Amino acid sequence: MKILFLTHYYPPEGNAPAARVHALASRWARHGHDVTVVTCAPNVPAGKVYEGYENRRTDYVSDGVRIIRVKTYIAPNKGIFKRMLNFVSYMFSAFYECIFMKKPDIMIATSPQFFCGWAGVLLHWFRRFPFLLEIRDIWPESITAVGARVPGIFLKILGVMEKIMYSSAAHIVTVGEGYKQRLIERGVPSEKISIIMNGADFTVFHPAPKNKKLMAEYGLSGKFVCCYTGTLGMACGLKTVLEAAEIIKNKGIEDIAFALVGDGAVRTELENKCIEKKIDNVVFTGLCPKKEIPEWINSCDVTLAHLKKTELFKTVIPSKIFESAACAKPILMGVQGNAAEIIDKAEAGISFEPENPSALIDALLKFYNDRNLLRKAGENAANNIAAVHNRDRQAKDYIEIIKDKAIKA
Repeated sequence: MKILFLTHYYPPEGNAPAARVHALASRWARHGHDVTVVTCAPNVPAGKVYEGYENRRTDYVSDGVRIIRVKTYIAPNKGIFKRMLNFVSYMFSAFYECIFMKKPDIMIATSPQFFCGWAGVLLHWFRRFPFLLEIRDIWPESITAVGARVPGIFLKILGVMEKIMYSSAAHIVTVGEGYKQRLIERGVPSEKISIIMNGADFTVFHPAPKNKKLMAEYGLSGKFVCCYTGTLGMACGLKTVLEAAEIIKNKGIEDIAFALVGDGAVRTELENKCIEKKIDNVVFTGLCPKKEIPEWINSCDVTLAHLKKTELFKTVIPSKIFESAACAKPILMGVQGNAAEIIDKAEAGISFEPENPSALIDALLKFYNDRNLLRKAGENAANNIAAVHNRDRQAKDYIEIIKDKAIKA
C-alpha cells in the first residue's frame, strides 16, 4: 500500500509519538509498503531545531521511509499561545505539502497534536484522501487537565472541531481501552474505533549490563536508582518526586537517588526547587539522545511513570512502561486507571496514588528492601508485558485494521 503518515513528531525527537510513528513506518517499509511521513524540523522540547537540521522543507529517505519535513513556526514546549501557533503552522504546511500529492491508499494523521489531525481533515475534504485518525490525546480536555488557562470560548471552538474531526475519519485508532470509552462518550460509534496499544521495540530496548561510567558521571555509583525517562512536562506532576526525595533524605537514607532523564517545560523550575531546598539526591540529565535512554533504563534499579491525578489521565498508558519492560525492569506506576491495571495484572511493579510522595516512597522502599521482589517484578515485566505488547505485532495488527476497516469504509 501507499501510506501517507502525518505526524508532528518524528526521530531524532525521542518522545512517545515520534517513537511510535517511526516503529510503524519503518516496519511497514520493510514489508514492502510505500510509506511517506510528513513532519516538521526536530525541535522538541526546547523549541530549538536540532543540530544538522533546518527549519525548511527537506525530502529524504531513512529506514526505507520517505520523510518530508515542512517549515513551521518553532516554539518551546511551554506556554499556550506560541505552541498553538506551532501546531497551526504545521497544519497549514502539511496541507500545502500534500494537496498536490498523488492520492495514497490511506492517510493517517496522529495526535498529538490536535491540528495534525485537522491537517488530515482538510486533505480528506479537499482531495478525498482515505482518512484514518489516530488518537493519543483527548483535546480540549487535555489542555485543562494540566492546569493551562485558556479562554472558555476557545475551548468551545476546539470542542466543535473535535467532533468534526472524529466524524470526518473513516476509522479511528487509539492506544487503550480508556481512550476508546472517552471517544464513545463523545458520540463516536464503538465499531468505528480500534485499539493498537504501544509496545516494546526490541531493536532498541533489551536487557544489558549497567553502564558504570554513566552512573559515575552523575554521582550515582552504588546508589539504588529510581529513573524517570521522558518529557519533564506540565502533565507529569514531577514535583512529587522532589517531595519524596526530600523526605528520603530527611530519613537519613543516603543510597537512594532519583534520575530525571529528559527535558521539558518544568525542568528549570524543578532544578531551582532542588537548589532552593538543597535536595541533592535528584539528578537532571537534560535532553538525552534516544540511543542513551536504554542505557539509563538498564543502569537503574527501578523505573517511574507518573502523571498528575486527574480523571483524564486514567485513560493514559505511558509508553515508558513498554520500554522498561523490554529491559526487564520493574515499574513504579504513578498513573491511575488502565496503566495501573496493566502493571498490577502482570505483577511487573507497584502502582501508587499519583501526587502522593508518601505512597511513592512506600512503593520504592518495598523494592529497596526486597531484592528478590525487585528481580521477580523485572522478570514479570519482560514476560507478561514486553512479550505480549511489542512493535512487531503492533505493526502487523495495524495493517490489518487499515485493510479491513479504514480503506473499505
